[in-house]
Order: sequence, then structure tokens, then C-alpha cells
Amino acid sequence: MRTRSVVLETAILGLLNSAPLHGYELRKRLNLLLGSFRAFSYGTLYPALKSLVARGLIETTERETPATAARASGTRQAGAKPSGKAPLSGRRGRIVYRLTADGKEHLQTVLASSGPAAWEDENFDVRFAFFAQTDAETRIRILEGRRTRLTERLEAVRESAARTRERLDEYTLELQRHGLEQVEREVRWLDGLITTERDRALGRARDHNAGASDAPAQRNKERG
Repeated sequence: MRTRSVVLETAILGLLNSAPLHGYELRKRLNLLLGSFRAFSYGTLYPALKSLVARGLIETTERETPATAARASGTRQAGAKPSGKAPLSGRRGRIVYRLTADGKEHLQTVLASSGPAAWEDENFDVRFAFFAQTDAETRIRILEGRRTRLTERLEAVRESAARTRERLDEYTLELQRHGLEQVEREVRWLDGLITTERDRALGRARDHNAGASDAPAQRNKERG
């Protein structure tokens, strides 16, 4: 249960790192992010937000809706004195959530971690969703760790299948085969991602070395 709450908190912080969001929009984006991988209960969102606010990782502000803005404008045009209080009728402005400085720091610490927790089924998909906010070295370590874990799982399943094949009916065997194919497909996918990341890292290293070697020649040229 604790793992799920950590995953949800990481998803919230990662989304808010891109832009402040009100609750409804945050729910929609979390559903897109988490809904494809696991059931997402909206009943867990607001307790998680409350916890993050209490810990100082996010803060809230109130954004005017078009209706409240129009009413406020109409009141000013009518010459009424502002009371400093929200109107008693009509909808309130939407609560907007944004990261605090502590929240940004906490998120960067989470995204810089690459230990086994980042490879596991519960956490990997969310960590992968925020790879654009993660440095290249950490991305490679997470991908390699995930591939190692799946390869170990694949070997264990194959060994189990070889031992039990004669005792299983055709439908159980088919389900077992389907599971193996899923893991094999993800391993191939990870192989491609790891190759791409390594190629990019080599390209950046070559560009850096080329720039470093060109610098003395450029300085000599400028002196001449």
C-alpha cells in the first residue's frame, strides 16, 4: 500500500513540475498517466494532495473561474465597494496546486534515484513517464535494471514451464505462453531503448570532445 502512495505522489509532483494544475485537470492527467497501467481511484487523490500540502511539497492558490471573474467585474463597474470577502452565491474559484521549492527539490531527489524500487512493476511505468525530467545516466541505469529483473523473471518462468508442462492442460499452457511472450516483448523493447540512450550518450561525448579540441585552435585564431 505504501508503494502505491509513493507512486501516486511521484506522479502528482512530476505533473505539477510542468505547470500548476487545478484538481480536475490533475485528475484527468493522472488518469492518462496511471489509468493505462493500473486502476486509479479518485478517492486516493485528495488525501495524497492533502499530505503533500501538509509536508510543504505543494501549495494551493485559488484561481477565478470565468463566472466569478465576470461577477467581480460587474460589481466593480456598478461602483460597489469591495468587501474583501467572496460572494455568498455562485461558484468559488478553483483550487490550483503548484510545487514549492521543497517540492521541486524532493522531486529531483526521487528522479535521480535508480535503485531496485525504480525497476519494479509498481514504479517503473511512472518513472519512465518522467524520463524527460531525468538525466541520461539515471535513465540508462533504470532501463538496465529493469531489463535484468525481467530477464531473471523470464528464466524462472521458463524453468517452471519446462518442469510442469506435462501436468498442465492446453489452456493453462496457452496462458503461460502468453505471459512469456509479454515478458520477451518488453525485454526487446528495453534493448532498443538502452541502445538508443547509449548512442545518444556517445554522440554527446563526441560533440563535447570535439568542442574541447577546437577551443585552443579558435583561441589561437582569435589572437592571430
